[in-house]
Amino acid sequence: MSSITSIRNLGPAYEQACARAGIHTAEQLRALGADAAYAKMLQSGSKPHFIGYYVLVMALQGRPWNDCKGDEKKALRKRFDAIKARSFDSGQSALDAILNEIGVVERRPG
Repeated sequence: MSSITSIRNLGPAYEQACARAGIHTAEQLRALGADAAYAKMLQSGSKPHFIGYYVLVMALQGRPWNDCKGDEKKALRKRFDAIKARSFDSGQSALDAILNEIGVVERRPG
């Protein structure tokens, strides 16, 4: 199994954020894909940041982090906004976030 940092553009801080989300290997990250992995990271307490999201997308495609431009970047922004809306609530406790994720409590409007 390979470390998260074996993926181009993903360093120790990204690896730590992934670990908090239960993603411990590059293979797990690739299998989840950027959107699901980023959602798990938000649900585990990472703060949403568009650049962090598109760096992950580019990294999983083997592209330089700053290769995202124009219409592609606009499309990724829409995906990021949707993930953030579903997966991040700054006023929500960690327990509520987990309970929401598994469907035990009703999601509060955000």
